[in-house]
Amino acid sequence: QVQLVESGGGVVQAGGSLRLSCVASGRPLSNYAVGWLRQAPGKEREFVAALSWRGTSTNYADSVKGRFTISLNMAKDTVYLQMNSLNPEDTAVYYCAAELYGNYLNPAFSSWGQGTQVTVSS
Repeated sequence: QVQLVESGGGVVQAGGSLRLSCVASGRPLSNYAVGWLRQAPGKEREFVAALSWRGTSTNYADSVKGRFTISLNMAKDTVYLQMNSLNPEDTAVYYCAAELYGNYLNPAFSSWGQGTQVTVSS
C-alpha cells in the first residue's frame, strides 16, 4: 500500500495561484493512477484531476479545465496540482489519491492522503 502526504494548501486571494504537492512512500508511483479530489463544506467529495499510471494522460473536471494542471515527478514520487485563476468556489479540502494500475478516466482510488485546506478569499 502506498502512503500519501499532501502539502501546499493555504489562503489565497481570488485570481491567485497555489501548487499542491503529494509525496508518496511505501511504493513508487510509476504504476499508479493518481489524482486529486476535493470536498467543500456541506458538499460531497468531487473529482478534480487524474493522471494515468506512467503519467502519460490526464483527465480534468470541467470546472477546473484550463486552470489546474496535474503532474508527476517519478524521480521524487511526488504528484503536483498547479492551480491558477483560483476563485472562491475552489475553496475545499484537497485530497491526493492513488490506485495501482488504476483507470484515470474512471478512477476508484484506494489510497488517500489526509487532505490539505485551500481557502480562496474574494
